[in-house]
Amino acid sequence: MLPKIITLIMKLVFASNNSNKIKEIQLLVPNSIQILSLEDIGCNEEIPETANTIEGNAILKANYVTEKHGYDCFADDSGLEVDALNGEPGVFSARYAGVPKNDDNNMNKLLLNLIDKTNRKANFKTVICLNYKGEQHLFTGIINGKIIDKKTGNNGFGYDPIFAADGYTKTFAELSMNEKSSISHRGQAVKQLVDFCENL
Repeated sequence: MLPKIITLIMKLVFASNNSNKIKEIQLLVPNSIQILSLEDIGCNEEIPETANTIEGNAILKANYVTEKHGYDCFADDSGLEVDALNGEPGVFSARYAGVPKNDDNNMNKLLLNLIDKTNRKANFKTVICLNYKGEQHLFTGIINGKIIDKKTGNNGFGYDPIFAADGYTKTFAELSMNEKSSISHRGQAVKQLVDFCENL
């Protein structure tokens, strides 16, 4: 009789309660990695995002969960960087139009700021910070593209309705979640995270 093969499950907290992000991440990780949300570990407080870089915010969030709750954890922070606006909105992408955070208001402000610009080049950037067994690792994904003139598509979230990746005529909001995840900034960073975890 063949011996049973025991598959070890790695449990990692994803420092987010953003249901859209959690769905994207779960699509991208294998069954050998179990993703726990902040809600799953009883972390209901707002985690400060006070750094002035995308990398800095990812580190802040991961460190908060590890230090306050004691879990191996990863956190991401993402931003849209627009060439003609000197990299804006960048680290302020989620609250570009102010508080409370609102995707439509953010997109409206961005489109207004680009109204007289011919250069529409932009990129999405994600940085993932992983705290695992006392060590910290960073993974970065970037997708280049452009900002289109008006919102198109009903999928996705954030700036997806006005961003079209290079080589694509559809916006991120017109792609299925699987299509988007296969090329997106977050998808790239998560793939690096998964490759790292599988080689431990």
